[in-house]
Amino acid sequence: MSVIYILWLRQLKKYFRSRSRIIGSLGQPLLFLLAFGFGFSSIYKKAGEGNYLQFLAPGIIMMSVLFTAVFSGIDIIWDRQFGFLKETMVAPVSRLEIMLGKAFGGATVACLQGVLVFVLTLAVGFRPRSLLMLPAALVFVILVAVLFTSLGIALASLMEDMQGFQLIVNFLIMPVFFLSGALFPLNGAPRAMDIIARVDPMSYGVDGLRYAFLGGGSTYGIATDLIVLTALTSVLLWTGSRLFERIQV
Repeated sequence: MSVIYILWLRQLKKYFRSRSRIIGSLGQPLLFLLAFGFGFSSIYKKAGEGNYLQFLAPGIIMMSVLFTAVFSGIDIIWDRQFGFLKETMVAPVSRLEIMLGKAFGGATVACLQGVLVFVLTLAVGFRPRSLLMLPAALVFVILVAVLFTSLGIALASLMEDMQGFQLIVNFLIMPVFFLSGALFPLNGAPRAMDIIARVDPMSYGVDGLRYAFLGGGSTYGIATDLIVLTALTSVLLWTGSRLFERIQV
């Protein structure tokens, strides 16, 4: 049995065994949906932009995928501290396979978390324009999940301290999320913010998912979103694998 499949399956088992983790991870998306979705709904409508919950829901789904994907890298530090990583590394398999197994496992968990939040958005009133675009939406979720899982693995490969990893990740992903257009439209944003958003990979994931769900309102175009995310995912996956191969256990 391939080590990629074994590590992928291990990640899924850990996820499904922790019911409290699954339920707890829905708290933040629910808070954003209720506080922002309904709190700013009247202001958004008065501005002539329509239903804010419809605009917000794709961003909150991607937020859940982002956080789950990046923090999956903490498993590497955990495994290193408790010796499991060393046992894995001495197995007669390449480190690339080990990294891919962990990356795909973490990305799958992030996608499942995104699906759960999608169901949550439906419960509070979000309605996609066409169910036929769900496969396209899933493509963007998968790309974002793999991209940021690879980033998490790359960072974890450079660090040994769990608390330090959490601080660095929070420092990185909070601006990535808030400046991605998940909470506000990027059309008409100040020049400096527009430049930052264009170098933020999360912007293309949110933009692509919003287009897939709502059928319009894309800032960059769905083709651009797909090309940029595919390229960045490939780069981060390669970078993560290179850093993981050099990890010291």
